[in-house]
Amino acid sequence: MTDATLDEKIAAVREDLAGFDGVLVAFSGGVDSAVVAALAHDALGDDAVACTARSETLPAAELEDATRVAEEIGIRHETTTFSELDDPNFVLNDGDRCYHCRTMRLGKMFETARELGISTVCDGTNASDPGEGHRPGLRAVAEMDAYSPLLEHDVTKPEVRAIAERYDLSVADKPSMACLSSRIPTGLEVTEERLSRVERAETLLREWGFEQFRVRDHDGLARIEVGTEELERALDPAFAEAAEHHLSDIGFEHVTLDLGGYETGSVSPAGEDEEVEADVEAILDADYPSVDD
Repeated sequence: MTDATLDEKIAAVREDLAGFDGVLVAFSGGVDSAVVAALAHDALGDDAVACTARSETLPAAELEDATRVAEEIGIRHETTTFSELDDPNFVLNDGDRCYHCRTMRLGKMFETARELGISTVCDGTNASDPGEGHRPGLRAVAEMDAYSPLLEHDVTKPEVRAIAERYDLSVADKPSMACLSSRIPTGLEVTEERLSRVERAETLLREWGFEQFRVRDHDGLARIEVGTEELERALDPAFAEAAEHHLSDIGFEHVTLDLGGYETGSVSPAGEDEEVEADVEAILDADYPSVDD
């Protein structure tokens, strides 16, 4: 796409949003919702609100990121709270888990919007999303009648990142981050224990400097996936020792590294890891500290 074409799309989204009395943006702090929030803030000023829904499936680090990015944009930021674990259909974790989650999450967004006197809820669905395989969450967006300005104006994922760069948003290059329940294979119940140990394991990887990763919970077996560019580092014996040591402490019975590397939706339906001991402890403590250190 040429810059002129992108300029036209940006102008069209702004003009579109300016036609509303106010909007509430379902705000995860990822690049898609951040771009919608930035455009909405440009178009509506104080009549645009970003809202993040806190739940067991949202990593604490993601909530912190959302707060920080909202401050970068200058948009008012609200939070609301709900629990996906209250819905037995979500806990069951069948092929429609994301549908149930998105329905509940958007429901809280509409509830918050009503409390604020706002009639329109926007989300960050972009023009690339419908073609990315099994996406039951998109059905919830349609059924709840949330408005997707990026999709409406054919803004693709690469264009979303280009817009984020124009706004100098820190999340312009941030990898996609699905909710924690996506780390639990379809058919295995989503529980607070599993969500908690996945979050703690991924916090370790983040603190150890990895950027693209997932820790999949196969009923007590941790399958670590890292991006192909980081795979060589993950093959370091020091990392293997650290991962085995700390993830076992977290509650995993076995720890593995997926040699195929990171793959989106790899546990979802198709189309959707006496002297010698002293030396090992020294490596763990020095190079790969615990999340509690």
